[in-house]
Amino acid sequence: MKKVVTFGEIMARFTPVNHEKLFNSTMFSVCNGGAESNVSVFLAFNGIDTEFVSSVPDNELGMMAIMNLNKYGVDTSKINKKPGERMGTYYLQPGFSQRPSKVIYDRANSAFSNSNIGDYDWKEIFKDAEWFHFTGITPALGENIVEITLEALKEAKKNNVKVSCDLNFRKNLWSEKRANEVMTELMEYVDILFANEEDSERVFGIKSENSDVEKGTLKIEDYEFICNELKRKFNFESVAITMRESILANINRWSAVCLYSEKFFVSDKYDIHIIDRVGGGDSFASGFIYGTLNEMNPEDIVNFAVASSCLKHTIPGDFNVSTAGEVLALKNGSGSGRISR
Repeated sequence: MKKVVTFGEIMARFTPVNHEKLFNSTMFSVCNGGAESNVSVFLAFNGIDTEFVSSVPDNELGMMAIMNLNKYGVDTSKINKKPGERMGTYYLQPGFSQRPSKVIYDRANSAFSNSNIGDYDWKEIFKDAEWFHFTGITPALGENIVEITLEALKEAKKNNVKVSCDLNFRKNLWSEKRANEVMTELMEYVDILFANEEDSERVFGIKSENSDVEKGTLKIEDYEFICNELKRKFNFESVAITMRESILANINRWSAVCLYSEKFFVSDKYDIHIIDRVGGGDSFASGFIYGTLNEMNPEDIVNFAVASSCLKHTIPGDFNVSTAGEVLALKNGSGSGRISR
């Protein structure tokens, strides 16, 4: 089987019920999530041998995270359990209509962010691996994590493992200047880059001149320019950029473009009434990885990835628990929402 390895932090997520604001809510739904773990779940749920590498506290919160990953078939054998450490958490205040969503992190000094370089045996981890995925969130968690991520990437390349990265810039975790310094160094080892327009501008200073995501004016030729600039700068095999047009907090248009080798592809576009948008980009990345490993042609890969992430927007929680069959049904035109009997 084709083994995928992902590396990052899994957190406990708290969300007020009934779209309440955080400060006046008395009830919260609780689940687990985190960019790389989200990718792992979709792949494992759909039959790809997937291993999530991380560290969690050796207590019930860490156990909950591991059990939730195991439930979907993710290999958690390389997750460290650390006594006396804390679980990273985040709070999601869901938006609605003109009120935007808001995320508050509480992840400083977590078991993962306190990782040491000796905690992960990358030579053993990459044995029989074909793919390694990480995001820009992971090195943003500390200089020690930058060092660990770089060590992982070097070992991945020694083992001829394909590497993908989702830029995922988070202003609450680090500055644009530091993100540029770190991610520029890491891009040397990356084959496939996932991003959005905001990521590419904030991290690498590459932006389109005529598109405005706030006003909903997206010009395809500008995104083709961004893809080409990123490929020229870092020599990626492929660059895929998701395009979100926000009508309201719970109504978006969703599509993507991809520069695959030297050919440019534009995906189908979906109008989405959103239940939960967190994990949408991760679902695109996991859909792209799934399509590639299953040897779809490039146009089908980007359309499968967009359809997968479209469905994720309709599922509560971080994880995309859509089947490949459901994704293919949407990709191939079954998007009316009619009941399946």
